[in-house]
Amino acid sequence: MDANEAGPDAGHGRDEPAGAGEAEGSAAPGEAPRPALAALSLPYQMGAALAVAVVAVAACVHLGLVFLHIAPSNTITKEHARTIDDWIYPEFEQNWKLFAPNPLQQNVAVEARADVRTADGQARTTGWYDLSALDGEAIDGNPVPSHTQQNELRRAWDFLIGSHDAQNRPSGLRGALAEQYLTRIVVPRLEREDAAGPGGTIDRVQVRSRSTNVRPPEWSQEQVSETPAYRVMPWWFVPDDIAAETAGSAQVTKGDGS
Repeated sequence: MDANEAGPDAGHGRDEPAGAGEAEGSAAPGEAPRPALAALSLPYQMGAALAVAVVAVAACVHLGLVFLHIAPSNTITKEHARTIDDWIYPEFEQNWKLFAPNPLQQNVAVEARADVRTADGQARTTGWYDLSALDGEAIDGNPVPSHTQQNELRRAWDFLIGSHDAQNRPSGLRGALAEQYLTRIVVPRLEREDAAGPGGTIDRVQVRSRSTNVRPPEWSQEQVSETPAYRVMPWWFVPDDIAAETAGSAQVTKGDGS
């Protein structure tokens, strides 16, 4: 009775087992799915790889040309300026630069001279001493040059021109300190060069910079002036304390050398 009431579906169940409706050829449980690219045939895989490579190369070329366009002027940008401009303009034009200001393209030397009083009481003005060249000679061939030889004079000059106006007048207290600082550097160096002579003293010093343009490479069409440009500071009196310190240092140096 119960079997007849259950009908023809009795014993079979209304619900199908899990997975019974899956299409043939599907991945077995626990098997990792195949990547989409690996599912393609070999010709399609090669085509996709080639497309990715082309896009990557094009992106690198584009980024490189944009970088050269916004970078400061240099030998590469000057040599390939037409190629860079043809790629950038007009679609990819940039109105900004990567660095500012441009890297230094001049050689700047600091020179000094002095009004001295000799041992017999005569006054005279020395010639110009190239202090930067003296530092260069001390550095040349020295595997471990000192920080003083490399940077002291250059940074002192940068400090000076940064604290003076276009008429070489000090801008407040920083300008006065810059003059004193540079004087303390210059006077001992002139003493080491025996600028005042035996028994002489240095009364005043004058400092100037000589700027010359770096020559462009041979292939460049750029024309630059080879005439040096000078920035001459006023005469500065040597304070008594600096003169005393310098004189004492000079006597010690001579005593050590004797």
